[in-house]
Amino acid sequence: MNTGSVVRRVLPLAVVGALALTGLSGCQSQVPGTDCPMFPADSRWHASVAKLPVLANSSSIVATVGASSGLKADFGSGLWDGGPIGIPYVVVPATQPKVRVTFDYDDESDAGPYPIPADPPIEGGPQADGDRHILIVDKGACRLYELYDAHPTSSSAWTAGSGAIWDLRSNALRPPTWTWADAAGLPILPGLVRYDEVAAGKVDHAIRMTVPVSRTSYLWPARHQAGSSSSASAPAMGQRFRLKASVKEADFPPSVRPIITALKTYGAINADNGSAWYLSGAPDPRWNNDDLAALRRIPGSSFEAVDASGMMVSASSGQARS
Repeated sequence: MNTGSVVRRVLPLAVVGALALTGLSGCQSQVPGTDCPMFPADSRWHASVAKLPVLANSSSIVATVGASSGLKADFGSGLWDGGPIGIPYVVVPATQPKVRVTFDYDDESDAGPYPIPADPPIEGGPQADGDRHILIVDKGACRLYELYDAHPTSSSAWTAGSGAIWDLRSNALRPPTWTWADAAGLPILPGLVRYDEVAAGKVDHAIRMTVPVSRTSYLWPARHQAGSSSSASAPAMGQRFRLKASVKEADFPPSVRPIITALKTYGAINADNGSAWYLSGAPDPRWNNDDLAALRRIPGSSFEAVDASGMMVSASSGQARS
């Protein structure tokens, strides 16, 4: 996605510092505005990959993704093609009425109903023709509802390609081989970079990313593949990547340094097919698009593919060994 013509709003670093003093400090492991965890603290999202071994064919996997392609923050402030830049989400109360959703992949989707508000934020905007993800958190039940290719058919009914309901307090994974709102069969929300956590100075989770070509297989904790290559040099869904220590945070604007640190500590996880090294995040008017663009200076060759199999406690659980 080319964001060259977006409306930009520069956030002074003094404001970033002030936000960090308003209670947004330390580990931001809860969904903002709720008492719900962003999945358990021992989940695969919050597990460090800093000491995991590098795969023997890491360089060939990185080359397949794009060794010379720059890292891209696929989120920001303003609008692009009339829609928000990034994947938005919304928090609803326990009293939010639920509506019926009809699915294209109904045999691999949670039936619902889903607590979709009257005017939910949609990826790309209401008129978008892309993935049209809708992410909803029920703060009463601490449940995450995610839809792919969602379209309203009336005030009380929707259609979608697929849908998933996640218990934010649980490490349970979806059934093997099932697709969900994301190609890898993983939840989207916990992998998004959010402004509140970056302003607080710490991103404590793996970051969702996309690759141009993926393998026809998946790795724990992914549950589904959408690949076009059988080559071992193509990354599987669920593949974890770690940013090399040689990339120095001090060489980048302070407002993006927590993202760089997170990529070294928790890494990025291949969750969907798309552009090379595109990191997913939630749109926010406070993002500084110029600062985010500085991440483009990090080439794909600064990443290494790591072996995360040793973190797995059980193939049916997202719990990770520390």
